[in-house]
Amino acid sequence: MDDKGRVIKNFFRFADTPALSANTGTEYREEYDRDYARVLHSPSFRRLQNKTQLFPGQESDFFRNRLTHSLEVSQIARSIANKLNKEIPYLDIQPRVCEIAGLVHDIGHPPFGHNGEAALDSCMCGYGGFEGNAQTFRILARLEKKEVPKDSITLSPAGEDQRVGLNLTARVLASALKYDCEISAVRVKNSPLVKGYYSSEKNIVEKLKECLCFDADQRVPFKTIECSIMDLADDIAYSTYDLEDAFKAGFLTPYDVVAADEKIYQQIVEKLDKSGIKADVEECRATLVGVFNTVWESSVNNQKTLIASNLSESKYYNDTISNFLTSYTTSKRIATDGYMRNKLTSGIVNSFINGIKVEVNKNNPLFSKVYFDDETLLRVNILKHFSYVALINSPRLKITETRGKEIISKMFHKLAGPGGDALLPDDTREMFHLSSEKLWQSRVICDFISGMTDRYALEFYGRLFSENPQSIFKPLY
Repeated sequence: MDDKGRVIKNFFRFADTPALSANTGTEYREEYDRDYARVLHSPSFRRLQNKTQLFPGQESDFFRNRLTHSLEVSQIARSIANKLNKEIPYLDIQPRVCEIAGLVHDIGHPPFGHNGEAALDSCMCGYGGFEGNAQTFRILARLEKKEVPKDSITLSPAGEDQRVGLNLTARVLASALKYDCEISAVRVKNSPLVKGYYSSEKNIVEKLKECLCFDADQRVPFKTIECSIMDLADDIAYSTYDLEDAFKAGFLTPYDVVAADEKIYQQIVEKLDKSGIKADVEECRATLVGVFNTVWESSVNNQKTLIASNLSESKYYNDTISNFLTSYTTSKRIATDGYMRNKLTSGIVNSFINGIKVEVNKNNPLFSKVYFDDETLLRVNILKHFSYVALINSPRLKITETRGKEIISKMFHKLAGPGGDALLPDDTREMFHLSSEKLWQSRVICDFISGMTDRYALEFYGRLFSENPQSIFKPLY
């Protein structure tokens, strides 16, 4: 119950009808534990194991994929929740909800990373577009096949989608809703992408707000404290562990990061500016020097001693070079030595967690704001943007992603073209024919493609266009 006497229905689920109803569960499990199990056992969660995080999965088993990334985000989110609960107990943050939010935050991402998302958005531009966060919410609230809607009918007489997805509790479902903005069902071509939820899920969002006693008059966005924690945990994991993978892959060392070309740093400055963070090239470089200070800390201290010493010019010169080589060697070792690499990234993650603050919402603590302090915000975002500019936008990775964009576009247009519905798996084709509206049918095709793993997308594309397709005895799914 909140301060105004309204009952906050955290444990209410979307049942067989669009109305909310209680679900008693079992004696040995809490409601949030049931939700955790539903997510963990869902096909959409399993498929994350073969969706690209940074490096294509077929390159090496060492590198993170969307599944391992999500597990790391989940763990970091729980750590943040535990820390904040200890500092401000009355906030009553639910660590289990934070864990679940971390598990599902990328569940809506399509195959082939950012270019896969861009390809689907282009294909769906006239029908509301495609946005990864909106797709995540749609999967949880509609697409997953955990509970059958009433009478097995998925469209009401009025044409409303009655599917309930995983039928999660209100607080858990809300933890996956990052943006309180409805994406219009029809979008003008070439208009910018809007982050939010699809209009097809508007009624669910409205029920969530009612359930959690959200007061729009407070002029705060509908974003729960668990969702905010998940968002920060994602930034921490993304900014830190993508670089760790790049170190292991031999693409970068800490020295390469701080000594990167000024053009890379200029792009980082531009991205920071779009996020409302002001910093110049030298400030960005100096910040990363501080992030990796363990690499050159001993060398810098030794150099200070040299400067204060009364050495001959040749001795000073030789010792200075020796200091430089020591830090350079340390940088190389961090990139190649698992112990040193893990120690570095663990320290970075810990410092980022310690830089998290809370602005309490006294009217409804569930919507309190969780954020990084200014110094941590700068460090996290510089690392995050460095990964994007230097790695994701690098030619070696762009070639792979560009191919993925073409694959997804061709599949979509083939399936959306005349007779394309006959190429869909049985259950998807059945869903396709529930309505003759182009908006509905396009969204069904989009749901099917976005749910593919990288491997299955290549396989399905091969069955449509390759001279050497898979056997006809291998089922579609």
